[in-house]
Amino acid sequence: MADFFQFLQRSRNYKSVPSLLVLIWAVGFILLIVWQRAAVDRIWPSNHRPIPNLRPLVFNLTDFGAIGDGKTLNTNAFEMAISEIHRRGGGQLNVEAGRWLTAPFNLTSHMTLFLALNAVILGIDDENYWPLMPPLPSYGYGRERAGPRYGSLIHGQNLRDVVITGHNGTISGQGQTWWTKYRKHLLNHTRGPLVQLMWSRDIHISEVTLRDSPFWTLHPYDCQNVTIRNVTILAPLSGAPNTDGIDPDSCENMVIEDCYISVGDDGIAIKSGWDQYGIAYARPSTNIIIRNVIVRSMISAGVSIGSEMSGGVSNITVENLLVWNSKRGIRIKTSAGRGGYVRQITYRNLTLENVRVGIVIKTDYNEHPDTGYDPNALPVIEDINFDGIRGQGIRIPVRIYGSQEIPVRNVTFRDMLVGITYKKKRIFQCSYVQGRVIGKISPSPCENLDVYDEEGRLIRKSAFQNTSTDVDYDQGEV
Repeated sequence: MADFFQFLQRSRNYKSVPSLLVLIWAVGFILLIVWQRAAVDRIWPSNHRPIPNLRPLVFNLTDFGAIGDGKTLNTNAFEMAISEIHRRGGGQLNVEAGRWLTAPFNLTSHMTLFLALNAVILGIDDENYWPLMPPLPSYGYGRERAGPRYGSLIHGQNLRDVVITGHNGTISGQGQTWWTKYRKHLLNHTRGPLVQLMWSRDIHISEVTLRDSPFWTLHPYDCQNVTIRNVTILAPLSGAPNTDGIDPDSCENMVIEDCYISVGDDGIAIKSGWDQYGIAYARPSTNIIIRNVIVRSMISAGVSIGSEMSGGVSNITVENLLVWNSKRGIRIKTSAGRGGYVRQITYRNLTLENVRVGIVIKTDYNEHPDTGYDPNALPVIEDINFDGIRGQGIRIPVRIYGSQEIPVRNVTFRDMLVGITYKKKRIFQCSYVQGRVIGKISPSPCENLDVYDEEGRLIRKSAFQNTSTDVDYDQGEV
């Protein structure tokens, strides 16, 4: 967080008024969180902030013999407590202040897991304690290795009405050991997420910190009605491979808001299955809102769609997003063999600060689970809207890799003003793109797009939609 405030200090001389306004919004958002926590600490000092009773039936983890010394393994205590909640038809499990070491455990329906102030759930970093699970049906593969995969630290399947919340307690995967073993090829199976809920609905996750996941951090899979609010997600910006922040996967009706994410891969990555397995599973990700989120990703992108999107992704809104000191702002990535579609995507009020590439749409992300995919299964990318893009320190504002086989259709840019650092001519790059720009766009858009004035009157019709005249590959892979 200190890096973020230093970044804002360096940004104070920017002359872009819209960019300054967004920076003020970001500062206000952070200061509001700090003020709220400081006010609470004044009222309830030290570790004595009372834990609210959010369910009629409440248990403390220590009631089941847990010891929060960071050394004692408390898996049995978690399992006994959750078993009792299941037997009683629901309840609340309070994790008090302390460091609670545990192997993976499963949640149950009608349950609240409450992490008190200074409570830390620590995942044991010995993979022998982590159960093996079958590959996800829409992936057909462990994602990193064939065969089974490690489960998640906190897991749940076929659940209803689950809440994970608290006074900003922490769930830590202690991922350093996992990352080292992955880089040294010492793991026989795909690493597990930190929190994974599958085939579940009515999920609420808020007011917690998730950090140092072995793999993807928060992975809702084929879930409905999910709210993720006021969550902080942290991992090292480098040396922590594949530590995505939030990966909605074949999910419907989800809100992600008021979160801070700084991780070693995509901040948020919307998925829906991988190649022929995702096509067969046929569960799209749809009706997802992402808003008021601050993201930093030095390896990948702030918000991504794909590359595993074979079940389809549609009706996504990303608004009031700040991506800072990152490699990419937003990215859509797919390839031949994926099938599926990405459509009806709206990005609104997007702010990019010190980002190498602002917007990327990439159709040659050729990574496949096995050789059984159909190369003629071509994804559809269409109806993508960008409205209100601001920023400074951008090397390449837009790079869209459509192809003759996978063109990008009906893309709209409106109200874009970013400061660039790269001085070559081709900085707004397009290949096989059809769409329009409306009103003032700076820097100048590529010639593939029709140009309209603010009132929607056509000024210039493009004659270059099905060409790749504006892609400069000398600038490296993005």
